[in-house]
Amino acid sequence: MGVNDMNGPKTLRWMSQDIPFRQGESVAAALEAAGITSFGRDAVDRETRYFCGIGACQCCLVSINGVATEACLTPAWDGMVIVGLEVDLD
Repeated sequence: MGVNDMNGPKTLRWMSQDIPFRQGESVAAALEAAGITSFGRDAVDRETRYFCGIGACQCCLVSINGVATEACLTPAWDGMVIVGLEVDLD
């Protein structure tokens, strides 16, 4: 398989851990499939996690490129880096 093979294994990076995902899968689905059920804490110290799956509850907020984003609505892409909202990257 070549490096640019579109059908090859793909991974995203969650808190220094490589997580495999399938083409078309959301970030939340990939994390849940990997056994990750808690995505960290939000600004008011509530646990963030995969809940409604349609972006209505915003319980699955994570930080992607420094932006709070609903993991259930965000398609996973190869090489993306995701951290919990409470992680300070500075």
